[in-house]
Parts: sequence; structure tokens; C-alpha cells
Amino acid sequence: MASSSSPAAPSLFARARGTGLSLASGLAWIAPLLARIIIGLVFVHSGWGKLHNLDKVVEYFRGLGIPAPELQAPFAAAMEFGCGLLVLIGLFTRLASIPLMVIMVVALKTAYGDQLGKTEGAIDFLNELFGLSEFLYIALLAYLALFGAGALSLDRAFFGRTNERRTA
Repeated sequence: MASSSSPAAPSLFARARGTGLSLASGLAWIAPLLARIIIGLVFVHSGWGKLHNLDKVVEYFRGLGIPAPELQAPFAAAMEFGCGLLVLIGLFTRLASIPLMVIMVVALKTAYGDQLGKTEGAIDFLNELFGLSEFLYIALLAYLALFGAGALSLDRAFFGRTNERRTA
């Protein structure tokens, strides 16, 4: 008597996995959109505030010992506002993310520069560093710089699928 086994039907686990992957793929646009909204709003708000209080920002930079505060303060404020706006709307996102990361690295170096390179208390410092908003902004900006603005962006509308490899 011949075996009455039918072709192997997908297991429940395989079907659930497929459904989960399909769902995740359909929702992939949410992560870059949320990253862009969060980062964009933070930097637009910060840059706008600095641009409208430049004299105070210059004095603050001077107090931190930042060289040429009269040049650096308006430059940083304009970059925060302009690049933040570009990230928010998803236009030239990868390029606009870079100056914002530099600004955050400078902010971290200015605030925590004396602790960098020390081995004593390094674990505590790393734990503190990873919880700082500036470090988290760098992580989100790195994500946007590497993977792009996502499906709901002007980058996608104007330039197409820029985060996928193009084949000849």
C-alpha cells in the first residue's frame, strides 16, 4: 500500500513567521518616519531658539571656551535649524544628518571631554553616555544617514528608492 502522505504543508510556525515578516515589511516605513519627526523637531526647535537668541548663545559658547563664538554660534544655530528642517521633511536626509551628528559630537566633547579616555569608572561613564539625549540623537541620525529617509519622504518622491541597490 502506498503512503498517503500529501506534499508537506507549511507548518503553523512557518505560516506565522511568513505572516509576521509580511506585516513587518509592510510597516517598515514607520521607523524612519518616526526617527525623522523626532530628530527634525528637536533640531528645528533648538536651532530656531538659538537663531532668535544669538547674543546669549555667543556668550554661552564663550563661557564654554569654544573658539570664535561669534562665528560658531550662528553657524551651529543655522545648521541645527536648516538641517533639522531637511531631516523633518525627508529631503537630502543622509547629507543633512552628517552636520547634526558633528554638532552632537561637539556637544558631548564639550560637556564630557574631561571624562573621555579615562579608564577609571569607564563602565559607569558608558552607561551614563548611552543614556544621554545627544548620544541617542547620534544613533538616530546614523540610522538615517545609513538607511535613508524612508518611503514617506521627499527623498523617495524626488529620487526614488535611494536606499536599495540599483542593478544594471
